[in-house]
Amino acid sequence: MPALRRIGFQANRRLLQVQRISHDCILAEEAFQKINRPVQLTSQRASALRFADPKVQALWRALLLFQLLPTGFSNRHLRQHFASLLGQPPDSLTQGQMTYHLRRLRLHGIVERIPQTHRYRITDLGLRTAWFCTRTYSRILRPGLGSVLPELSPPNSSLRRSFDKLDQEVTSWIQHAKLAA
Repeated sequence: MPALRRIGFQANRRLLQVQRISHDCILAEEAFQKINRPVQLTSQRASALRFADPKVQALWRALLLFQLLPTGFSNRHLRQHFASLLGQPPDSLTQGQMTYHLRRLRLHGIVERIPQTHRYRITDLGLRTAWFCTRTYSRILRPGLGSVLPELSPPNSSLRRSFDKLDQEVTSWIQHAKLAA
């Protein structure tokens, strides 16, 4: 009887694990799409924060610089760092352009305005999103894409070899399916 009980508990734990993973994926997809789509709160509308947009990546990086400031940051401070990350002089960006980006970040819940000031602070959602998006883009997508594209990667790269093998298998499967039809 104890052996059957142990087997039942293990099966139940595995089922709950699968349900949790599948449920979390749906929630994570919803959170990802919420950031990557335009948002509307009451009558205010803000454009999407597209993951691969260089300006959005620069915004994420600039926000990470202000994560530990107890008094938050201002439009001017963000403009200086944002412009340098874009490779531009700070005076090339107007105060209005930065106000647009700050409003967009605020409506998406990435930053919040400190009451009775013209300063902002990054939210917990904003901090985690900025960390995740900058690291994923810089450490996985950019170098990974360079490793799988034939014209950018050495032929002995293990990731490229795996993708080449996958391409061969898919092509073979397609040819086999055409013959069967």
